[in-house]
Amino acid sequence: MKKILTLTFLLLFTLFVAQAQEITINGKVSDAQGPLPGVNVLVKGTTKGVITDFDGLYSITADSDAILVYSFIGYAKLEIPVNSKTTINATLVESAQQLTETVVVGSRRQGRTKLDTPVPVDVINIAQDAINMPQQDISQMLAAAAPSFTAFTSGGGDLSSFVSQPSLRGLAASQMLVLVNGKRRHASAILAGNQTGTPGPGVDMRFIPSVGVERVEILRDGASAQYGSDAIAGVINMVMKKGTGEFTGSLTAGAYTNKPNYDESDLTDGERELTRSLDGWDGENFQFDGNYGIGFENGGYFNASIMVAQSERTVRPTVLGIDRAPLYDDLYLSNGRTTTQGLPIITNPELIAAQAAGDAASIASLQTVRGLMDARDIEQIDVATYSGLPAKTNMSFAFNLETPFSDTASFYAFGDVGYQYSDAYSCFYRRAAQSDRASFDLYPNGFRPQIYNDQYNISLATGITGMLGDYEFDLSNTFGNNSAKFGMFNTWNASIGPSSPTDMNLGTHSFLQNTINLDASHFYEDILSGLNVAFGGELRFENYAIEAGQEESWTSGTYGVVTATEDNQALVGPDGFPLEDLGGNPYVDDSGAPQILEYAGVSQLLVKNYALNCQCFRGFAPENESDSWRSVMAAYLDMELDVNENLLLSGAVRVENYSDFGNVMTGKISGRYKIGENFAIRGSYSSGFRAPSLQELNYSHSYTFFLGLTPFDGTLYPNSSSAAKALGIGQLTEERSRNVSLGFTTKIGKFDITLDAYKIDILDRIFETGEFDSASAPVLEPIIGSGLASFRINGGDVSTQGIEAVVNYNTNLGAGKLGLVLAGTFRENKFEGANVPDLNTTLTDDELVDLYVSRSLIGQFETGTPSSKVIGTLNYSVGKFSAMLRGTRYGSVQTRDSRTRTLLDGTTDYADQYFTPEFTTDIGLTYKFSDAISLTVGGNNIFNEYPEIIRYELRTFNLYSQYQQGSAGSYYFGRLTFSL
Repeated sequence: MKKILTLTFLLLFTLFVAQAQEITINGKVSDAQGPLPGVNVLVKGTTKGVITDFDGLYSITADSDAILVYSFIGYAKLEIPVNSKTTINATLVESAQQLTETVVVGSRRQGRTKLDTPVPVDVINIAQDAINMPQQDISQMLAAAAPSFTAFTSGGGDLSSFVSQPSLRGLAASQMLVLVNGKRRHASAILAGNQTGTPGPGVDMRFIPSVGVERVEILRDGASAQYGSDAIAGVINMVMKKGTGEFTGSLTAGAYTNKPNYDESDLTDGERELTRSLDGWDGENFQFDGNYGIGFENGGYFNASIMVAQSERTVRPTVLGIDRAPLYDDLYLSNGRTTTQGLPIITNPELIAAQAAGDAASIASLQTVRGLMDARDIEQIDVATYSGLPAKTNMSFAFNLETPFSDTASFYAFGDVGYQYSDAYSCFYRRAAQSDRASFDLYPNGFRPQIYNDQYNISLATGITGMLGDYEFDLSNTFGNNSAKFGMFNTWNASIGPSSPTDMNLGTHSFLQNTINLDASHFYEDILSGLNVAFGGELRFENYAIEAGQEESWTSGTYGVVTATEDNQALVGPDGFPLEDLGGNPYVDDSGAPQILEYAGVSQLLVKNYALNCQCFRGFAPENESDSWRSVMAAYLDMELDVNENLLLSGAVRVENYSDFGNVMTGKISGRYKIGENFAIRGSYSSGFRAPSLQELNYSHSYTFFLGLTPFDGTLYPNSSSAAKALGIGQLTEERSRNVSLGFTTKIGKFDITLDAYKIDILDRIFETGEFDSASAPVLEPIIGSGLASFRINGGDVSTQGIEAVVNYNTNLGAGKLGLVLAGTFRENKFEGANVPDLNTTLTDDELVDLYVSRSLIGQFETGTPSSKVIGTLNYSVGKFSAMLRGTRYGSVQTRDSRTRTLLDGTTDYADQYFTPEFTTDIGLTYKFSDAISLTVGGNNIFNEYPEIIRYELRTFNLYSQYQQGSAGSYYFGRLTFSL
């Protein structure tokens, strides 16, 4: 393979023909009032383009005889020949006929305006918009600006706390393809929970410094035939900066107001006390961003960015006060606990002291939970379950480079390297009352386990691009790797006893992806009004690995086991009384005599059933380890035909082969028809697919979950396991999709309007089953014993349909510029039906359907995320002042319970809940003291709007729903931006 690649490079190199030398052009774009940020500067006839920065500056490489095209919403398009000049300043003139914006993604032809594309594309000008935005990472910026895009970070939930899961059109993170400079980005190694129903891998965009991103293009249409697997919902393309000659940097500091806004009438007394304990500020964060570019004499450039950030935890309204979850039980309060050998454990020495002193009032008080807490100066908030954003330290570096090495070809490279440390409150507080999980020696009043994560991320793309005869070509290799090491501190393995470590390595996950692409295209000017033909191939290698954690994190200790030291040994303690289990029940036979262990050194009894493994999250054990590889080969053909000036037709076909499940073919057709100068109809139909990821195919783990306050232990088994085979669970196959869209674009005066309707059908969507036990599936009893088992399955067919609308308005207002954007998405997700195979269970058909894809999981997909999202943004700039005001309306959500239960009113039913729409407001105000220094202040959710409180029956961890604006509350910030 290496020889083939080397020969390919040499062959292409020898075929380069000298034409025109590339040079770097720098300049400034202005209008009559001053510099214009956000102007598109495009090399005519190519897809190469940049966007001017906040000061109207740009830098671009082009042939010395090229033509630069300048376009901006509301201004007449301007074309300027380069003529070997290295500095070109441009002045744009207002024009109501140019309310358009140039885009690249979604088409392999030179950039079209977004009103001319046959599919909807949003362009978010990060370089221009970031200065006034409270959000600091790419995913949160996109969620604030684009209604169809969301980014969910869990305020608790084990591994999900460490990844920001993006979503497009209400589908999973794994059903959206992410590109950087048009190249496929690798996914996270972490299989994280998300807001759409089933944990899956997604691309964590936070490793890319936002200061290094020029713009983000969001293709809201199925694109598997163009870009490959995962592009069911659409494509995100991040275009990195190319500017040179100027250092720009910013320092941002901010914090959240920890003052919940809620109606206390729905809270218990304990919860009311807990939430009143929260006040002031938390989640303090600091971030430095820097960007600098160097221009080369041969016309190339090197642009580099750095980001360093530190954020503290947030603690949000918690649940499970001592009225619902007492800190101590009766045995603890009365000093009634014993060791495995029957020795007394003094858990309440305060009571013994009071009894010795004859203090009757203290004796009575110290035998109550509140009394002992007061004696130990413990408040409810000290021993509560916490929810909130994790503490984080982030560092990342990114670069973008291009330099010509012949007259017709250039070498390019871009990439990033990043590190993130996080620790999160994702665990229930282990109360001293939980004698199987708490330790008086290590944690007299219980403990709060905290999970942490070290992530390392690297990406590097290299390639050559240029002309080979009449064809543009691009040969590249893109490498990416994400490694995540997990640990837990403030914990222990109860089955080992007090000698257990309290800080444990839980294991490491890694995902590697290497992609080789060869793309070529040619534009035939003489075929009707122009035909663009593009074709190419791809070879991709992937690896997913799980490395086990330290033994104490997953092993079963013998702290609670008694082994006979003599034949016929009676199970009695030093006091002669029978040994007791954790509940204080004696080990006696039917006659009331102590039980007997018959054989010395052989006979054993588990006297104290202490919890196994690391508390809160079991470490990954040797049976969970994986080292899985696969290869993918693909070829595509993509054609766009301008039949005439009004009609555009395009089509694409792609074939892919996966080494682990075979071939897939997808196709797409789309078109746009202009009616007059200011109106066009557009639409598309495509088939798509998503291959099951290596993470989904090979991840397994044993875990503890809670129903109410009762813990249960379960295992998620891979489909290749003996458990899956015994039950009849088959191998995962690809998800297949059909995507149809129809919409229009129009210009009315200074208004720019797009409206698109779509429907996506997904067949064989991947879900997780509910938990099977040995009663419902006796064939599993030899494997799982008294535990529970779940699996990943192609569980059923789903659909999503909706309408998306975007309205832009730009004008001069007085001496300044006013921009208005109103964008909205209105969507309905539907579970069409389960695909249940014939499994080896004792369940009825209806019971099996409910367990195979649970009611709550279906509800999470259908109604667990807002069915609508509307964003209105106002931007105004005048002189040295600029402002951004944004309002966001989140539609309603609804949770569905997985089982019936006894409700507060005494009836038995599902504890479903409807959450009304929410509205939040963001603001950013910037003042430029000079061309080099500006100051921004503002906030996110400035009116401190919280979602509704979760109903009592479902309040076991979070107090609020997490799927609208979240429960972080108001965030305020200040930002100093400077340039050198």
